[in-house]
Amino acid sequence: MMKKPKLSFWQILNMNVGFFGIQYSFGLQQSAVTPIYDFLGATPDAIPILHLAGPVTGLLVQPVIGAMSDKTWSPRFGRRKPYFLVGAILCSLALLMFPFSSSLWMAAGLLWILDVGNNTAMEPYRAVIADKLDGEQQPLGFQMQSFFTGLGQVLANLSIFIFPLIFIGTTGSLPRWIYASFFLGAAFSIGTVLWSNSKTKEIPPTPEELAKLKSEKRSVLGPLIEIFSAIKDMPRVMWQLALVYLFQWYALFCYWQNSSKSVALSVWNATPLSNPEAYSEAVGWTGLVNGWYNVVTFLVAFALVGFAKKYSPKKVHAFCLIIAAIGFLAFPHIENKNLLFFAISGFGIGWASMMGIPYLMVVSDIPKERYGVYMGIINMMIVIPMIIQTLSFGFILKHFLNNDPRNAITFAGVLLIIATICTLLIKTSKKTTS
Repeated sequence: MMKKPKLSFWQILNMNVGFFGIQYSFGLQQSAVTPIYDFLGATPDAIPILHLAGPVTGLLVQPVIGAMSDKTWSPRFGRRKPYFLVGAILCSLALLMFPFSSSLWMAAGLLWILDVGNNTAMEPYRAVIADKLDGEQQPLGFQMQSFFTGLGQVLANLSIFIFPLIFIGTTGSLPRWIYASFFLGAAFSIGTVLWSNSKTKEIPPTPEELAKLKSEKRSVLGPLIEIFSAIKDMPRVMWQLALVYLFQWYALFCYWQNSSKSVALSVWNATPLSNPEAYSEAVGWTGLVNGWYNVVTFLVAFALVGFAKKYSPKKVHAFCLIIAAIGFLAFPHIENKNLLFFAISGFGIGWASMMGIPYLMVVSDIPKERYGVYMGIINMMIVIPMIIQTLSFGFILKHFLNNDPRNAITFAGVLLIIATICTLLIKTSKKTTS
C-alpha cells in the first residue's frame, strides 16, 4: 500500500472547515426546529414524528452516497468533494426557505430537504479523513471534525440566544430572529465547503485502482448491492458499536427534542401555551446552554486525541458517556438557570467523544476501498435508533413519562449508562493503518 503523505495541522484544519458549516446547520436543527414546530402549533407527542426526516434521510442517503463516492473519481473534482458541494447547496437552499414556513407540514418538508443536504455532505467528510490520513494522523483528523462540530453548533446556538435581542417581532408565522439565524446558516453552509474544496486535494487512485473503477459495471442498483454486500462482510467490532449507538443516539434525540421544554418547566414553570413569552425566553436560554456544551466540545476535542492514544478509544468513550449520563440525570432537576451550564458540561465532554472517538475503534478493520460505504453504514447505526425513537418515543412519553419533557431527559441519562456498559464490552482491533 502506498504510504500516505503527512499533512500539517493547518492542512488538516482547512480540509475540515466545511464540516463547520454542516454542523452550524445541524445545530439549528437541534435547537431551533422544535421551537419552530411549537410556534406553528405542534403538540408535545407529535414532535418526535415531525423529526422523522433526519433519521430516515440519514438511513437512505449516507450509505448510498458513501458507496457512490467509493466508485467516483474525477481528475478535476476528486472523489468526495463533489458530494460536499452538492450537499452544501441543498442545505443552503433549505435554510433560506425554512423561516418562510407557514404550516407544520411545510416546515417538516423543508426539514427533509435540509437533512438530505446535510447527509450528502457529511458522509464523505468522514471518509476523506480515512482517505488522506494515516493511522497516526487519523485521531487528529476525526477530532478536528469534533472541534468544528462544537464550534459550528456553539455559534448556531448563540445566534438563537442573541438574535432575539436584536431582531424583535415577527414576520409571517415566525419570529424575526429565526430568519437571521437561518440566513446566516445558509451562508456558512456553502461558504465553508467552498473554502475546503479550494484548499484540499484528494489522493488520486493508483493506476490499478483506476482501471478497476473503469472496468466495473454501473447500475442504478449498484450502490444498494454494495451496501448489502458490505453489511454481510461487516467487521465484528462494527456490530458491537451498533449496540452502543442504539442506546446512545436514542438518548440524544430524547434530549434534543425536549431540552427547551424541560428548561421552560424546571426554571420558568412555563409551556408554549400557558406563557409564550416565558417559553420564548426559555428557548433562548436553552440555545445558550446548548451553545455552552459545544464550547466544552471544542475545548476538549483535541485533548481526547492524547487520551485515546494513551488509554484506548474504548475506555475514553466509555468515560465520556458516563460523564454525559450524569449531566442528563441532573439537568431536569435544576431550577437555577445558571446551574444548567454545569450539568450540560458533561454532555459537552460526551459529545466531543461521540463525534470522533468511535471511528477510531473501527477504522483499522475497514478495507480502504470501502471507506465510504462503511462510514455510511456507521451512520445507519446512528439513524436507525433515531427512527426507532421518532416512532416509539411519543407513545413512551405520553403513557409512561406523563408527557413531561423533564422525564424524557432523565430517560436519556439512563440510556447513556446502558451505552457505557455496552462500550466496555467492545473488543477492539489492535491493527494500525498507514
